[in-house]
Amino acid sequence: MTSDRRAFLGALSGVASALTLAPELAASAARAATPASDEMPGTARFAIWPGAAPGRPDSGVKDVRILRSNKSNPDDFAWTSVETPMLTVCPAPKPTGAAVLMIPGGGYARVAMGTKPSAISRWFASQGVTCFELLYRLAHDGWKGGPDTPLQDAQRAMRVIRANAAKWSIDPANLGVIGFSAGGHLCGSLATRWNVKAYEPVDATDAQDARPTVAGMFFPVVSMEPPLAHSQSRHELLGKEPSAELSRRYSVNLAVPSTTPPVLLGHAADDKVVDCGNSIAMFQGCREARIPSELHIIEKGGHGAPLFEADGRAGAWLTRFAAFARRHGLKIPSQFA
Repeated sequence: MTSDRRAFLGALSGVASALTLAPELAASAARAATPASDEMPGTARFAIWPGAAPGRPDSGVKDVRILRSNKSNPDDFAWTSVETPMLTVCPAPKPTGAAVLMIPGGGYARVAMGTKPSAISRWFASQGVTCFELLYRLAHDGWKGGPDTPLQDAQRAMRVIRANAAKWSIDPANLGVIGFSAGGHLCGSLATRWNVKAYEPVDATDAQDARPTVAGMFFPVVSMEPPLAHSQSRHELLGKEPSAELSRRYSVNLAVPSTTPPVLLGHAADDKVVDCGNSIAMFQGCREARIPSELHIIEKGGHGAPLFEADGRAGAWLTRFAAFARRHGLKIPSQFA
């Protein structure tokens, strides 16, 4: 998914470039924070843990990234191993107080994410919503948290954002989450398991709430049970031959508690990578739990249906989510009412 970068730059030119994090992240920020883009003032990347991420395997892990197929975009990376989970922040030049955590996909085999804010983040920022993109760890690297390793990073990211909300002019009560493909599974896991103790607290930041205000799951992996499961995501997260019990435990649709935030789902009927039955199953799970939810299935679009029109305008998925999120408390402009 691409759009004209220049269309977003003018709106971002007034953002201050200095960011001050909570004291417990100071050492981490000094070690890992870097400008995310020379063209976008105020953006930055920083590690979410104050030291090494929890449960590091004895054999160690190194950050490994590869350039993907879009050779016209030098920032089109996929991370096949992640040692240092990070957030890339794209501040809104005229903040409404709302923020969104964006979780990219990659089949849990990699994380499809560049080092600069994506077009999605820049669009949210142009609407007054500060956006954070999460580079999360992968279970296949042997982290001791196993299948909960990505959830550890998602919970921690929410807490880091809330702990530093004042620095980005964010209202801590107005923090949503969106995820795509396997990132949609992680988004759903966060929405349904935000209060599960996925790791031991490491500092004062971990006293923060990890619950999203609202969640958007786009062409998401949801079920880990065959035949509906996306086989790559299942094997990468749970192992080559996961048990039936393990597969059920990590099928997001089968455990939707009453504390789950409102959920919007979007999928294409002709998605040949992740069956749209995943979104249908999640919608049904939300209905049974009486969670406010919406399901949008389009006829055509395949996996990763474009989020922007040819002229750079936001497409249906983003505008539908914006309207849904606004109805459920996220401070988004009234044009999406």
